[in-house]
Amino acid sequence: MSHTLRFGTTLLAVLLGTALAQGGLEAHPMSIEALRQGSYPGSAITLEQTLAPGANYRRYIASYRSEGLKIYGLLTVPNGARPRAGWPAIVFVHGYIPPAQYRTTERYGAYVDALARAGYIVFKIDLRGHGNSEGTASGAYWSPDYTIDTLNAFASLRRFPQANPERIGIWGHSMGGYLALRAMVVEPRIRVGVIWAGVVGTYEDLLYRWRRSPPAQLPPGALRRRELFLARYGSPESNPGFWASITAHNYLERVGPIQLHHGLADTVVPVSFSQRLAQYLRAAGRPYELFTYPGNDHNLSQSFSLAMRRSVAYFDRYLKR
Repeated sequence: MSHTLRFGTTLLAVLLGTALAQGGLEAHPMSIEALRQGSYPGSAITLEQTLAPGANYRRYIASYRSEGLKIYGLLTVPNGARPRAGWPAIVFVHGYIPPAQYRTTERYGAYVDALARAGYIVFKIDLRGHGNSEGTASGAYWSPDYTIDTLNAFASLRRFPQANPERIGIWGHSMGGYLALRAMVVEPRIRVGVIWAGVVGTYEDLLYRWRRSPPAQLPPGALRRRELFLARYGSPESNPGFWASITAHNYLERVGPIQLHHGLADTVVPVSFSQRLAQYLRAAGRPYELFTYPGNDHNLSQSFSLAMRRSVAYFDRYLKR
């Protein structure tokens, strides 16, 4: 995408946002302006079950409320006396896992452990329709539901007595990176974000530059929802204002610092997605870091320890200092 097109679509998004604010247009539920106008009160976090502890932290199955739905997650809390202002905290958003196969305590164990050991409350949320969470698993890219769950998780952490409400960041992998980015452009109080192998391309990227392999990576109904969107709203070329309005890249003016990680051998999500977001962040004058890893797959398996050390250091910089 050229600089001319990028700033052109940004201008379209700004004009569209102005019209929405003045009541001249009805915001689509997927648009950033509609999400910014929404309410995400979260709820008290309920400790549902105590699990075996980690090395220096406690583990729980916990729940919160999102649009009236009971959403579960894995919650860790550091051992020791609570700091006067509370512990720094991280909303942890997982990548795509078939909802019927998802289990709260399975997968991402090493990721959560590394962040929890570093002295953070970590809340790995399940999203609606996953595991025991109520609601229907609607997918991330053509519905606002998962973004709303993420925003309500952030609000719930702010209400959690052990957490410092002013020092909360977000971590996302793959699909979770898409949700983390959208949550950050909607909610500027999210202090910092770290995204691994994120689906953080523009909607033009998602539509035309994403060949996912194997086909099992596609959530049920994703292609149909994509085609319904195109049939109803037209292509980005024929209806650029609409597609600009739902693309987070055009609303980076309030976003906090973001650190991006991507493997150069990733066959699931193109590294160009992270590189493109870095270009947008640089153009918007927002702080960011981009790390790429030669020979690394979608999970950064070959450089996991290095990528995690960098992630913890980035969170420390903005949440502990």
